Amino acid sequence: MPLSYAGKAYALLERYNVEDYDLVKIITEKGEIVGRIMPRPSIFDDEHVIIKLPNGYNIGVNIGKISEIKVLEKAYQREEAIPEVEFRENLPYIPFIVTGGTISSRVDYRTGAVRAYEKPEELLDLIPELADIANIKYKPIFAEFSENLTPSHWKKMAERASEELNSGARGVVIAHGTDTMHYSAAALSFMLMNLRKPVVFVGSQRSIDRPSTDAVLNLIAAVKVAAQSDIGEVVITMHGSPSDEFAWVLRGVKARKMHTSRRDAFIPVNSPPIAKVTREKIEIMSKYRKADESSRVEFDGRIDERVFLLYTWPGMSPDIIESIRSLGYRGLVIAGTGLGHTPSRIIPSIERLVRDGVPVVMTSQTIFGRVNLRVYETGRLLLKAGVIPGEDMLPEVALVKLMFVLGHCNEMECIREMMLRNIAGEISSSISMRDFPPCWVMR
Repeated sequence: MPLSYAGKAYALLERYNVEDYDLVKIITEKGEIVGRIMPRPSIFDDEHVIIKLPNGYNIGVNIGKISEIKVLEKAYQREEAIPEVEFRENLPYIPFIVTGGTISSRVDYRTGAVRAYEKPEELLDLIPELADIANIKYKPIFAEFSENLTPSHWKKMAERASEELNSGARGVVIAHGTDTMHYSAAALSFMLMNLRKPVVFVGSQRSIDRPSTDAVLNLIAAVKVAAQSDIGEVVITMHGSPSDEFAWVLRGVKARKMHTSRRDAFIPVNSPPIAKVTREKIEIMSKYRKADESSRVEFDGRIDERVFLLYTWPGMSPDIIESIRSLGYRGLVIAGTGLGHTPSRIIPSIERLVRDGVPVVMTSQTIFGRVNLRVYETGRLLLKAGVIPGEDMLPEVALVKLMFVLGHCNEMECIREMMLRNIAGEISSSISMRDFPPCWVMR
């Protein structure tokens, strides 16, 4: 395979007849390093080479410290064939919809290349237990980092999920990057009307080639929920602890990624987990909408993307609100402080925004708890200005919901009524002290 390196690194590798993905032994003054030569990212300098170690981790080696390179094995151009998996009549059909993210790719250790799965056999070769749970069919629709997804991608996911569910699938698993998974899960919760089958989002914090990967348990749990549970909602299934003990099943509109790198980064917010899944069983923990395999799902992709999510901060200027109005946004979700407050100096600008027909919804930066605008004077002034209380909705969920509502309503009263209506479980009738995260962490 050709070299992706440039400059000094290219000259060194060419001298030893090394190409991308070759297995090499690098000799330095401190010892020997064995691994695959990985392609050079475009942002890297020309004084380092990237090596993938046998344990799956990548390291950079300064070329100035390399005394010799020995090629142990040239890169393979193709992989060995993986036997096809036979369809089993006694198992349900579960489409595996792939959108991208860490969980939908793997490292080929014979070449060192990172690439997406292309067929279910590859996934089953890695996790053979899945073949005993369901007949899985691979359904890639795009391959994007989740931070690059847009509402148009949400529509594609929802439309494909509805098509599969209405064509005989017992449930759907959606492989998704973790960074914005809760946005997509919320979007599908609103767009899939009359949903009575499981739609399960799954991801992984750590690549499946790493020894500490969370992908295996997450995938087993997700497929079990889609194939064996009677849940009829959009859910997120991810690790429930740092170890490989179990995974949570979390309502799609009541979950959030709360850690940058922990395997148990997703936790329920203002709501208990629906279930706890181990390799052996699904343990139900709270109420949920029951599945009904005879019902048909209706895809409703009518949304208006022109909604702004604004976090307030001490000292913020009213000019921020004025600029939102001048930029043509049709809705504003505010993540206020505490019970749902903003600096009083910006309230007149908020009132003008509402008067101009732009709905303003209040949520809280605290994430946990419910907005209450009737306790303090600031909240009462916000109510008087026409702000819609976001109840206990997450700011991100309120953002997605307001996009959905604006796709269906133009009149302020209709918008207010829909925002305050519990459509997909996004508004809790009550919140228990047991729903605060430390209570779940200790279990």
